[in-house]
Amino acid sequence: MAHLLETLEETLEDVDQSNDTPSHEPLFHVVLLNDDFHTDVYVVEMLGHLFFIPPGLAFRHAVEVDTTGRTVILTCEQPQAEYARDQIHAFGADPRIKACSGSMSAIVEPAPK
Repeated sequence: MAHLLETLEETLEDVDQSNDTPSHEPLFHVVLLNDDFHTDVYVVEMLGHLFFIPPGLAFRHAVEVDTTGRTVILTCEQPQAEYARDQIHAFGADPRIKACSGSMSAIVEPAPK
């Protein structure tokens, strides 16, 4: 019985030590960049379709990207951020603007800690 208690205490100490410093993957922002070839309606539709962002919030993103040149769409781990960026790049042109030849641009950048 004493040996079992010693083993249990050692196991609990190992678990306690391993939980002292939780490790988290670094986070990244997916940033939508402004251009002159996509309408606010396009932004709202794209964000709703790709990320299920409600129209009101999507419109706020559209206004922000239009006025500041960029807007952070989401923050997540790097593989998911790169996938989200690729989805934006693949969404296609805005049919409302004849001069529009493709999707909007987005970048992935490290989120501040």
